[in-house]
This record gives sequence, C-alpha cells and structure tokens, in this order.
Amino acid sequence: MKDLDDHKKIAVLIDADNAQCLKVKSILDEISAHGHLVIKRAYGDWSSEYLKNWKQSLNELAIQPIQQFAYTSGKNSTDASMIIDAMDLLYSGKFDAFALVSSDSDFTKLASRLRESEIFVFGVGQKKTPISFRNACDDFIYTENLELKDNSDIEKVERYSNDDPITKLVPVLSKAWEQYQDDDGWANVAPAGSFVKRAMPDFDPRSYGATKLPEIIVDLASDFDIKKYRKGNTNIVAFKLKKGA
Repeated sequence: MKDLDDHKKIAVLIDADNAQCLKVKSILDEISAHGHLVIKRAYGDWSSEYLKNWKQSLNELAIQPIQQFAYTSGKNSTDASMIIDAMDLLYSGKFDAFALVSSDSDFTKLASRLRESEIFVFGVGQKKTPISFRNACDDFIYTENLELKDNSDIEKVERYSNDDPITKLVPVLSKAWEQYQDDDGWANVAPAGSFVKRAMPDFDPRSYGATKLPEIIVDLASDFDIKKYRKGNTNIVAFKLKKGA
C-alpha cells in the first residue's frame, strides 16, 4: 500500500443513507490530516424527507450531492451508484486514497478491490459497522471517536466505558513485541504500533480513552513494562512483555 503524506490526493465518498450528517465536518477534518481532499461526494435520494438535514452540511463543506432515486423498494440504489463512481475514479489513476464513509458492509468488496490496486482505503463509520468492512480497510475510523457532534456540542467519552475492553489488545501487543524485540527483550513502540494497526485496522487509541499507544501500554502494567530513553537525537519508547504474563 502507498504511504500517505500531506500531498496525497484523496477521494471522499459518503453514503448519506448510512452516515451521520452532524459528524461530516469532523470526518473531513480527520481525513484531511492525511492529504488533499480532491473530491467530496455524498450519495442519496435527496428528494427523500429522511435526508433533509443534510442540506446545510453539503453547502457549508462544499460536498457534491449525487442524486440517486430509489427505483425499487428494499433495494439500495445508493450503494450501487457510489460503487460505480468509485471504480470510475480508480480507473482515472488520479487518486492515492479513498475514504468510504458508511457503516454498511455492502462496501466490503469495494474496499478490498481498491486495496488490490494499491490504493489506501479509509473506512469511516459507527462501531456497529460489520467487522468484514472494517478489516477490508487500511484504516477504519469510528465516528464515536470524533469529538464534534455539531458546531457547539462536544461529545464526552468515558475512559474505557465502551465496547472495546483494553485487555483484548494484550495478544496483539504480545505478537508485536515478539516480532520487534531486541537482544535485551525491549521492542520499539513505533513499529509495534504499525503492526497493531495492520492486525486491527479499526484500532484507535481514542477507543480506549487514550491519545497514543504508550498510554495504553502504561495502563496494561500487569502485562508489560515500558521505558523511555534517548538514542542520539531521538526519543525512544520501548516495551517488554513481563515474565508470566
């Protein structure tokens, strides 16, 4: 997969039938930290009363609404329209990454297909998003971890009061430690963090009330030791699996 930097071109495709309009600004802010948002499109039947609250967000954030009528009851025409557009944009060869905003597992195959073409894929959705779609992405971002609900309301997150118990990270951190440990048994947190992200595309320290991986390791003191030291001009954070853990 391509590594992202500040100049990567990103296409953002939003399934308006399956996304939260109050979170859209926060979603775009999160994705824009990884590159330039060249295209921002939202798909839905805009004649539907269900999507009436999207108008202000679409206008203020310069998101292009793509109209898709529901031709048949019970069939999601929006998904098909978004997938076709994504493939057209892929074949244009102009984009380094796609952000698929939806909690719908119907986009699992699309995410996998984009990655097969060495395109970096962000997924953005709620924690209820099926694991198949989450794992098909390179990076899956939970909307519950994005602070702004609207322009004035901040969502407060209780530390560890979520569906992601911190203890489930112990096995994957242990595997990361085994892979990156040095002769003294210490593993650098930086490459270990990359390993965790590859193993768990939906991993986000914010899900555990933290801002960075070292904070989580500190809270797992019964399983790991952690230390900080300088190597030349670089600050290093390393951890070690405790004996018997």
